[in-house]
Amino acid sequence: MSDSEDPGDEVQYHIDVGPDDVADSVLLPGNPERVDKITALWDDAEERASHREYRTATGTYEGTPISTTSTGIGSPSAAIAVEELARVGAETFIRVGSCGAIQPEMDVGDLVITSGAVRQEGTSAEYVREDYPAVADREVVSALVAAAERLGYDYHVGLTMSADSFYAGQGRPGFEDFRAAGSESLVEDLRAANVKNIEMEAAALLTLANIYGLRAGAVCSVYANRITGEFRTEGESRAAETASLAVHLLAKMAEEKQAAGVDHWHPGLSID
Repeated sequence: MSDSEDPGDEVQYHIDVGPDDVADSVLLPGNPERVDKITALWDDAEERASHREYRTATGTYEGTPISTTSTGIGSPSAAIAVEELARVGAETFIRVGSCGAIQPEMDVGDLVITSGAVRQEGTSAEYVREDYPAVADREVVSALVAAAERLGYDYHVGLTMSADSFYAGQGRPGFEDFRAAGSESLVEDLRAANVKNIEMEAAALLTLANIYGLRAGAVCSVYANRITGEFRTEGESRAAETASLAVHLLAKMAEEKQAAGVDHWHPGLSID
């Protein structure tokens, strides 16, 4: 490997940040335009880098250091962000995105907190065998649930399916009504298996975080219900606010663990 491709360089090649640019906890929206919407909820924020699809800002929320980096669409670019953010010291990652719900009781604007993911994307298979589970960190899930409860937002917790394609891979028709093999039954099969939603990044994020001993989770706003046919771009700020508060609560959990002399937070420890 040539020096120009050395992933150990301080300033990372794709995301253009160094160790002093990001906090321990990073929110990961897909769309770079969401960075401004996320940081508008914080106490303060400063943009640290903008390169390709990757925009990074760092600030504080309720006094807790926090960063956000956009990943673009899909697992390949999200995996690059995780790789390079981990190299500069980030340890906790929360995807903040949008999704399609596939359970009829889920409303547009609701939140989906991912507990685990179906690895239909191909990026995670580049890292580990296909039967390796994509599981969210327990403390991150707990913090997201607590945040949604405190904010009064309707939410669902469960399994997410991550695809590599917005159209064929999610059971939608392609150009000139092209239909991928199995697409007609895809959504119904997932619904019958109690999968909650479909998006494009969570499975790779969770897989990489577990491989590297990092923490990760995901919270997505429901933009569409694939069963009822309802669609509205609603709830984006709810996911961002929930994830931001979750980072603050994770910091409180860390304080409680340290005070109690334990390695894992549990419901017997307060995070008031």
